[in-house]
Amino acid sequence: MGAFSLFGWFIFLQFAAVLTDSAYGDVKGFTGTYGINYGRIADNIPSPDKVVKLLKAAKIKNVRIYDADHSVLKAFKGSGLDLVIGLPNEYLKDMSFDPNNAMSWVRTNVQQFLPETRIRGIAVGNEVLGGNNHDNEQALVGAVKNIYNAIDKLHLADIVQITTAHSQAVFSNSYPPSSCIFRADIVQYMKPMLQFFSQIGSPFCINVYPFLAYMSDPEHINLNYSLFLLNDGIDDNYTKLHYDNMFDAQVDASYAALNDAGFSKMEVIVTETGWASHGDDNEAVATHQNARTYNYNLRKRLAKRKGTPYRPKILARAYIFALFNENLKSGPTSERNFGLYKPDGSISYNIGFPSLSSASSSMLSMKVARIQDSLGLFSMVVTTCAAVLLVMMV
Repeated sequence: MGAFSLFGWFIFLQFAAVLTDSAYGDVKGFTGTYGINYGRIADNIPSPDKVVKLLKAAKIKNVRIYDADHSVLKAFKGSGLDLVIGLPNEYLKDMSFDPNNAMSWVRTNVQQFLPETRIRGIAVGNEVLGGNNHDNEQALVGAVKNIYNAIDKLHLADIVQITTAHSQAVFSNSYPPSSCIFRADIVQYMKPMLQFFSQIGSPFCINVYPFLAYMSDPEHINLNYSLFLLNDGIDDNYTKLHYDNMFDAQVDASYAALNDAGFSKMEVIVTETGWASHGDDNEAVATHQNARTYNYNLRKRLAKRKGTPYRPKILARAYIFALFNENLKSGPTSERNFGLYKPDGSISYNIGFPSLSSASSSMLSMKVARIQDSLGLFSMVVTTCAAVLLVMMV
């Protein structure tokens, strides 16, 4: 009886370890400092299961998608990757109008996939405020609240974080960083949302693109300043802070706007940033060299795990845009060429990540190693149990 109790105890410990590893835990939104946007407006990119292998080999844990596609959610099952899914803008009015719609959406696209698929956040809409759709602007806060209330009623509020991402169009001024404030015409929507986010502990999410800023004013912006290269930088005469790169300046502009609105303690997370590797004739700075320089230097900057000049104690966190070049996106050529990877899974330029082919080989080696470790553990358990049985029999 004692031998079987010992064996049962061992099995219990193993089962408990599995439960602990797969349980919800206290992960919330974004762990670490580096993430990536997995856009899929393309007809030639790898399947979601191959993307999971690529992300794991690259050790990119934080991933954002722009919808709740079930093929992606199933592919991420058991991957250990943290996923933020998107509620597309076209659903905002329905979610805002009827709480039952929000509950149904959450049950269908979130609850049924947890905990195996580590859904850590829902981005309700994307770049809604400051755009041209006033109906969506009016619906955003209601949709955010109804989605959160659905999450809360399902007891998932400590697991799934609710956010929405903004473009720089929400600001009326962002230079110097300390002068940044929200546009007067969107404050009526922005302030109630910030108040709610402050109550539930959500961050302010902003999409920042030094690439776009430079192209809008190349005569007055130093390209090296945009690319994290050596330059004289800028001084903010009000705060007496110095900036040697535009990324930090744009993040601190967001903090300044939040401070002006009365939300000085809210964290800023960059939900999109990147540099195009190819563009039209009027997008001369969209080159492979500049894209590599920006993304390589940004990766190094985030790896330092430090804050910005204005908020030095709050880690800078950013999702890179984007994982792949997306051939079906509309707009200028640059829009289709922000990917770190080409459609075939090869790298667009080298910033230290593996290609899909090498990732597959790496994942195979890791699987073999895990099988060998499991066999070794099993052999040890069998040997131990046999020895215990012999002792008990004696």
